[in-house]
Amino acid sequence: MDAQSRGRDEIDPADQWVLNPQTGNYELRLDQSGPQSSAARTTAPRTPAPRSSTRRSPVAPGETPGREVPGRETPGGDVPGREAPGRQVPGQRSRRAGNASGGTTPPTAGRRKRKQPKSRKKKALLWTGGVMAFIVVAGSVGAYLVYQHFDSNLNTVDVAGAGSGGFKKDQAVNILVIGTDKRSGKGNDGYGDKNSVGHADTSILFHVSKDRTNATALSIPRDLITDIPDCETKTADGTKVIGGTRKTRFNESLGQEGRDPGCTMRTVKELTGLTVDHFMMADFNAVKSMTTAVGGVEVCLAKDIHDKDSKLNLPAGKHVLEGEQALAFVRTRHSVGFGGDLSRIEIQQQFLSSLIRKMKSSDTLSSPTKMWDLAEAATKALTVDSGIGKISRLRDLGMELSKVNPKNITFATVPVVDNTDGATVLLNEAKAKPLFAMMQNDTSLTEVKQKEQDAKNKQQTLLKGARTAASEVRVAVFNGSETQGAALATLTWLQNEEGVLKSSNEGNAPQKLARTTLTYAPNQAAQARKLADLMGLPAAALKPGTKDAVGREAMTLTLGADYKGAGVPITGPAKAPEGVQKVEADKQVCAK
Repeated sequence: MDAQSRGRDEIDPADQWVLNPQTGNYELRLDQSGPQSSAARTTAPRTPAPRSSTRRSPVAPGETPGREVPGRETPGGDVPGREAPGRQVPGQRSRRAGNASGGTTPPTAGRRKRKQPKSRKKKALLWTGGVMAFIVVAGSVGAYLVYQHFDSNLNTVDVAGAGSGGFKKDQAVNILVIGTDKRSGKGNDGYGDKNSVGHADTSILFHVSKDRTNATALSIPRDLITDIPDCETKTADGTKVIGGTRKTRFNESLGQEGRDPGCTMRTVKELTGLTVDHFMMADFNAVKSMTTAVGGVEVCLAKDIHDKDSKLNLPAGKHVLEGEQALAFVRTRHSVGFGGDLSRIEIQQQFLSSLIRKMKSSDTLSSPTKMWDLAEAATKALTVDSGIGKISRLRDLGMELSKVNPKNITFATVPVVDNTDGATVLLNEAKAKPLFAMMQNDTSLTEVKQKEQDAKNKQQTLLKGARTAASEVRVAVFNGSETQGAALATLTWLQNEEGVLKSSNEGNAPQKLARTTLTYAPNQAAQARKLADLMGLPAAALKPGTKDAVGREAMTLTLGADYKGAGVPITGPAKAPEGVQKVEADKQVCAK
């Protein structure tokens, strides 16, 4: 938040430190727009110089005219290798200001320690852990970032239209975080398979609900047998289509046959039904550098761990890990659980949950040095799609994601069953499909307070009241979805399976709809509630009119893009199926 956009009483002193690109120093300005006060001038870092006549230099781009820094006069000439002092302090919290001296040191030196008032707007939650930490850092520290510097750190990939075209503030957000096992980076070639082009070794789909009340982080096992669809990939020679593969490991959706992250995004959509907006990819260095930047992450072990493959040796109890030890922890699998990849997923989720708690702690958010180091480490470790390949876009995305309360962030794993080969797993459709439906319908895997639910959805009362018998429901069905024949299929199901005989197929709707809607008259409310029960319609789908229906007038049901098939509830179940593995971000779990 810029200080100008807040009330004067809420100004955070940290917001008033502005970078003077001519000196490389951060200087304190306590006013909002006028010249500096004498108090501000006396507390700003000073560079002693002999007094002489002041040389006024032209105003540089991004500087504010008429604002001089006292006590910085040039004695007759410029100091070699340095811009002439005496220029103006740039405008407060310039988001694009560069450091003319080329330095990237955070503004800690020369500052007098000041007790900063707590501000709710400063508590941007770095909820996605190591890989996605920078997004919210950009939104949190504002003036401490030099955008051009961090832009140059990012690697980008054009995924040839694999995503949604970009996240939107009024829609749910889906971010695919990919941890590749490529052994690039200093000290990583000793982990084995150093010449590999990399696989989608760790894949987590972060789904944030439309109303930002909850989020689900869904881990996808690397050894899951699935279908990889055809995918377009941009190369130096142009765009080419890489053929899909049926019944193969999920991790082969990246790297193999020249597949880029866009192929993994398409595979996730094929698997879950959720369109991925953007991707973020990192290698082993991300874990090492990010955990070091925050001063380590606390983990809990229910037993001793001695893993010769990951080289992790720790006794039972609590430990604070960073760098190589942190990487060893998230790579270990043979000494925890059943010793397989699913057990490793569980401790990775526990680790990320702990990292979330560390990120949102005052120890991290109140430290400019840690925030700077965090941003530096994350941007150097990240590869992102071109849609968010700028710090400004990452900042905007981060401010959306930071709205989610950590108690409503849940890590879960795609439900699977063992394959007969003993090395791979198969989708457990009975549990996976309801879980995917919950995510598609923004249903939290945690207990969101009922009053919060009611406040977000005042239409809930529309579902309260009497129901008619199915045989009394009169409805005309239109197809506003992308599924050909959806209206006919739904009509057949309603008549043959549910006894809604007074129903008709009206063909295609005048226009496509994103969400299924049911329009009805006040005297048809009991019919509407019954049809909502049968089809699993949410309260938001019910659109009551103002005039009563006359005679045999029917309600209007228009199927939208959320249609999943005849008889499949439009909304997901209220709770996750029994046995779905979950870790809640605000609770510590000890690895077993």
